[in-house]
Amino acid sequence: MKLEDLGYNDKLEDFRLEQRLDSFEIGRVIAEHKERYIVNTLKGEFEAEITGNMRFTSKNREDFPAVGDWVALTTYNSNFAIIHKILPRFSIIKRPAVGQFGEIQIIATNIDYAFLIQAVDRDFNINRLERYLTICNSSKVRPIIVLSKTDLIEELRLNEIIESVKVRIKEIPVISISNETQRGYEEIKSVIMDGKTYCMLGSSGVGKSTLLNNLAGNPIMKTNTISKSTNKGRHVTSHRELVIMDKGGILIDNPGMREVGIADSTNGLEITFDKIIRLSQNCKFTDCTHTYEIGCGVIEALEKGELDRASYENYLKMEKEKEYFDLTSTERRKKDKVFGKMIKNYKKKKFNSF
Repeated sequence: MKLEDLGYNDKLEDFRLEQRLDSFEIGRVIAEHKERYIVNTLKGEFEAEITGNMRFTSKNREDFPAVGDWVALTTYNSNFAIIHKILPRFSIIKRPAVGQFGEIQIIATNIDYAFLIQAVDRDFNINRLERYLTICNSSKVRPIIVLSKTDLIEELRLNEIIESVKVRIKEIPVISISNETQRGYEEIKSVIMDGKTYCMLGSSGVGKSTLLNNLAGNPIMKTNTISKSTNKGRHVTSHRELVIMDKGGILIDNPGMREVGIADSTNGLEITFDKIIRLSQNCKFTDCTHTYEIGCGVIEALEKGELDRASYENYLKMEKEKEYFDLTSTERRKKDKVFGKMIKNYKKKKFNSF
């Protein structure tokens, strides 16, 4: 195996040379288990930890390794390694950390494409697809919509769902598959390219791990059935794991995400809802919220039936979430800054007392 098989490229090599990391091994994080990492290198797989200095200087979770990261590490004969540095990331898929004020959770890094997977038989939801799409757009990751479990519904209903997706979400590939019959597998295999990394995003029970196992040709990830009592997926994958396909391409499976919040620090929402953004240029007021103002181009289009109401309402909801996350993130940074100054003053006073 070559590092290129894992997605290594010339830009990463140039950075390695510029930073004088010649004495370190280079590897890619393929699994994460509570700050213990499995890193794939030319010498094989190593269980790794970060250095104490990396832990001490880290400001937040983004400073820790994540699945998909390229790292410089020192390897030892006992299949153990120490990670010294994270190489630059070209993409980061993230969301607000559940239950943590203003913090984010990194789902995966250095992703080229994301399969946005939804099952068509039970909780199909275009609003949720738009959420995943926004995450991709803010992360510079190219999305591909995958509709799974097509063997469980009638062909007419499937066509209706596909059409509804294409009406709301423009210019994004839509692939329908069945993990049971493997219908649509040739189409999904055709978009997987050597050296490119693909991430699977979707709720529990939509068939992500089964799809991964079938594409890999062997049972890599555990799978489970849908609970008959709740009609919800039983949560099986509890960590992110990167797998190299036999015929090229790299796939990352993720835990089913019960909450899909927005941590959009760029223009992900604007890209996802570009029609609303274009209509807003006709608004009378520059600070228009598109909710009640007279002369709002968005509301006018909505009243004329030129804008999908469900998409409009989904946009407003995610915009509020984004504003809230931005606010909490700012407040958290202020608190961290005050705490940092307090520690600095404490150390200064302690030093001067000697």
